[in-house]
Amino acid sequence: MSAAGSEPLHPVGRTLHLHRWADGAVIAVALAALASGFGQFGIVTALGDVAREFGRATHGATIVDQAGLSGTELGVGLAIIRLASLGSLPLIGLADRFGRRIMLIATLSLGLTITVASAASPGYWSFVVIFACGRPFLSATNALAQVAAAEQTASSDRTSAVALTAAGYGVGAGLIALIHSLASNSLGFRGIFALAVLPLAAVPFIGRRIEESDRFRISEVSAERPLPVLGAVGPRFRRRILIVGILAFAVSVITGPATSFVYLYAQNVLHQSGYVTAAMVVGAGLSGLVGLLAGRWSADHIGRRLTATVAMIALALFSVLTYEGSRAALLSGYICGVMAGSILAPAAGALLTELFPTSVRASVAGWWVVAGVLGAGVGLLIFGTVADAGNQFALAAELTFLPAALIVGLFWLLPETLGREPEDLWPSPIADAT
Repeated sequence: MSAAGSEPLHPVGRTLHLHRWADGAVIAVALAALASGFGQFGIVTALGDVAREFGRATHGATIVDQAGLSGTELGVGLAIIRLASLGSLPLIGLADRFGRRIMLIATLSLGLTITVASAASPGYWSFVVIFACGRPFLSATNALAQVAAAEQTASSDRTSAVALTAAGYGVGAGLIALIHSLASNSLGFRGIFALAVLPLAAVPFIGRRIEESDRFRISEVSAERPLPVLGAVGPRFRRRILIVGILAFAVSVITGPATSFVYLYAQNVLHQSGYVTAAMVVGAGLSGLVGLLAGRWSADHIGRRLTATVAMIALALFSVLTYEGSRAALLSGYICGVMAGSILAPAAGALLTELFPTSVRASVAGWWVVAGVLGAGVGLLIFGTVADAGNQFALAAELTFLPAALIVGLFWLLPETLGREPEDLWPSPIADAT
């Protein structure tokens, strides 16, 4: 049942009041994801400006000449920022004890505040450190938004709710990318990061509309409550969380460098004009919307596993195309890669939510983020180091993305959850509480 106020029977004898995917409570969670995307994605869009501000760009042929800082320095800096998201694990896990709503509001507020502060950084490495301090909070916000949206909906609405939160994050990221493309000369990197004050001002409005899910309220009163974070890797869940962790690692080996270097590559290596980059952002936004709709439909009609498998392979191939060396390849590869990633998001998000009981669901999302952070860090270091050796972006893409795509077969070691509620997979009160 998917209508607002529908009441499927819960294992502990209570009923769940669920929302449709377009209800206000779910939209509020998507707005939190939007604010998180706006705050986090500035480092990707403004990376070239950061490099020029703190480095020394010339007209030479190497990355350090064109960008101002070497690919290794940029890769290490981005890896540090990515690795900082490891700190989101305890923050996300605390939502299994204190609730999704309070942790969503707290992490979003703190993350955006620190992002605004990074605009005043005096040097490159101080900027990396300050921005990295805010990263765990915004990473936690995005993960908890997915959990909250999925928990508030039934199976027939879940992929739509997950897609909506993914779209929220994408809109936030797209907004900051579009602003940078059109106004970077006037704003500079400091102005770009200072703009995070706008979503920060909206947090009280968003927070009033975020609701706690009934699934968490019922789980909260269970007699047995596992320890946040560590409870999710208990013996009953260990094999399953290991599989999803490896998958998260592999996906992020692709998406980490594919998205983090793309604007620097477009602006500093291919010397693409700002209006073309803005058009690329708009095109990616449209393709992302199409991808979310297609991914939602496919996950609900064909299955979570098959949809995720095909989308991950396509993501790797299009990411390789992005860095093949021409502007046409950049535009087509990036736009199609965003579509592939958007197809993957609803299927993977719904699958992750449905595979685990409520009492450990947020903690599982935290471990997913951790695995993704490690994968992105590895991908960034490999990609940046190879690209630095003779400006070999195409080779870096092939050596980084294609091996990661081979992990896709692990999706088939997980059960298909299409049409099933989490309570179907963990039917007893004890199971849902341990």
